[in-house]
Amino acid sequence: MKPISKIWLRAQLSVLDLIGDCRGIAAVEFAVIVPILLVMFFGTVEFSSGVAVDRKVTLVARTLSDLTSQSSLTLADGDLQNIFTASISILTPYSPTPTNSTISEIYVDSNQVAKVQWSKAATIASGATQATLTTSGRSAGDVVTALVPSALLVKQTYLILSEVSYRYVPTIGYVMAKTGVNLSDVAYTRPRQFVCVTYNNVPSTSCPIP
Repeated sequence: MKPISKIWLRAQLSVLDLIGDCRGIAAVEFAVIVPILLVMFFGTVEFSSGVAVDRKVTLVARTLSDLTSQSSLTLADGDLQNIFTASISILTPYSPTPTNSTISEIYVDSNQVAKVQWSKAATIASGATQATLTTSGRSAGDVVTALVPSALLVKQTYLILSEVSYRYVPTIGYVMAKTGVNLSDVAYTRPRQFVCVTYNNVPSTSCPIP
């Protein structure tokens, strides 16, 4: 039998050898750091994409109101459909399917009360090349004074209001909400060529050239 002292000495040497062995440090560091780096990488990508989509939503809102304000005196469904369809190109390369848009004309009366004259909405189906017109959530006569900035509440004037909402769903979802983030924006413009823009004979009175 080996003396206990020799067994104890060999055990001590083995422990010292194990402590001094650095061959596995790189593998351990790699296993610890890589998950953190991956989360940071995908989080940065998803956040950057979300910011890019948010900017596009703002651009869509501005474009819809701007195109409508430059329209001729009378709008037809085909004209509105073409205007809404412009959002598909603006949102490229992101999918336009979760987009819901609304265009409304507002009249500010002599008491600075803003009311909806007409309103139309649209959605974009998956893979569609054109927008589909739908019934707006706003109706003629709805008071929307609280929505209009005070600087735009000019008596006896018309405004074109566009509202856009988009649900951005991240691909990974570890950093941002997996179910998606609702992005939205609005834009106001005044009719360019006429005092107002008529849709479905509303407003019924003629719109004189300003």
